[in-house]
Amino acid sequence: MLEFGVVNLDKPPGPSAHQVVAWLRDMAGVDRAAHAGTLDPKVTGCLPVLLGDATRMAQVFDDAVKEYVAVLELHGEPPADLWETVAEFEGPIYQKPPRKSAVVRKLRVREIYDLAVLEVESRQALLRVRCESGTYVRKLCHDLGLALGTGAHMGHLRRTATGTFDDTTLVTMHDLADALAWYEQDGDEGSLGDVVQPAERALRGVPRVTIAPSAAESVADGAPVYAPGVIECEHEPDSQLAACYTPDDAAVCLGRLVGDPDAESGVVVELERVLV
Repeated sequence: MLEFGVVNLDKPPGPSAHQVVAWLRDMAGVDRAAHAGTLDPKVTGCLPVLLGDATRMAQVFDDAVKEYVAVLELHGEPPADLWETVAEFEGPIYQKPPRKSAVVRKLRVREIYDLAVLEVESRQALLRVRCESGTYVRKLCHDLGLALGTGAHMGHLRRTATGTFDDTTLVTMHDLADALAWYEQDGDEGSLGDVVQPAERALRGVPRVTIAPSAAESVADGAPVYAPGVIECEHEPDSQLAACYTPDDAAVCLGRLVGDPDAESGVVVELERVLV
């Protein structure tokens, strides 16, 4: 599990996502670890962390939908049209990344799938934001303040979901440390299994292709998946990302669906990342 697993971490406030991942890597005693979407030091919440060879599948989080709960700190009394104005920000919006960001500062479009006001108290509004990956909630709060005419900035921010991971299964760093201690002391794999999930969990929602064990052996050596090796395919070919599994549900590779799985010959999946 530690060499091919994922931890749905509840990131604490203070350290950066990079620091937290480095701590988890050292705690678990693995060579590599990778997180699914960075979080600023003060931001808390859902930060799935891939361990060991599972880092090879990090690209599945590139376009993962994110969900947040944020405090909108208004610089004046909430206007009467607060709810109506906030609702207008649903859909595609223009954003320029803030000065302190890891990407080029140019205007780009991001999709806000859902934006709701959960509660208003004094000059604070509690928001739930469901948005496209790469959306800056801090910038969104600033723009909301301009539209409301009061000015505003982001207060506390917590991520409640990343793709198919949400805050119903979060574990803390203390949970992981305790589980590792029990495992080292008593060989208790049960407690470790409560906090570290099989890496295949990160592939939930990715189109699935089941291949024969003989085909899996060829894939492990870098060969693409040919039609005779396909046992079952859930989707039609459309060049989208797919995950290949053996019949016992072990993930083998990530690739692109490019061919007809019912054909007698030809490439069905072109490899992108071999996982085994």
